Amino acid sequence: MTAMATDRPQMRVEEFEQIAAAAPETVTLEFVDGRLGVKAVPDGDHGAIVMWLLRQCMQHLPECDLHVEQGLAVERYRTGRARPDGVLAPVAHFAGQGEWADPDGVLMAVEVTSYDQDTDRRDRIEKPVAYAWTGIPVYLLIDRERGEVTVHSEPEDGRYRTTVTRAYGSELELPGPVGFTLETEILKRYAR
Repeated sequence: MTAMATDRPQMRVEEFEQIAAAAPETVTLEFVDGRLGVKAVPDGDHGAIVMWLLRQCMQHLPECDLHVEQGLAVERYRTGRARPDGVLAPVAHFAGQGEWADPDGVLMAVEVTSYDQDTDRRDRIEKPVAYAWTGIPVYLLIDRERGEVTVHSEPEDGRYRTTVTRAYGSELELPGPVGFTLETEILKRYAR
């Protein structure tokens, strides 16, 4: 597993926030593992997957919202700023928090991979570490390149103790506090 990095970040988080605030709406920036990152613009399949998951969460957890691209202050991991594709939290949880919200109380962070060169490092390596250090109970990775879904749970000391991966088409149990089963057959439609 990846340990918390100790090398010097590219910039201070305040500098990142200034750059992110000035960026055009067509650019999504993150500051994870001490590095400035640019997230790829989502394509139609990416958006369809996020909407499918949003409907699943609404059906099984009507007391929660799946916030699309809510910024999170992942402070314990190199004073980072992440913008997951989805953040599951109680209704109105982020009201009044601004662009970079405190992740305390978040139930699940979700990433859907993009077809870009940074996906491996960002979504498969850095994000699980950042979300585990932050204490987010569940990290769901929908991996379009590999045709599989991975759920990480039980965060402890900067890593998730449990990781379960299933191919598209399989059932995948999302552990508590999320606590429902995903039927992933539909994801085959969005595979390349």
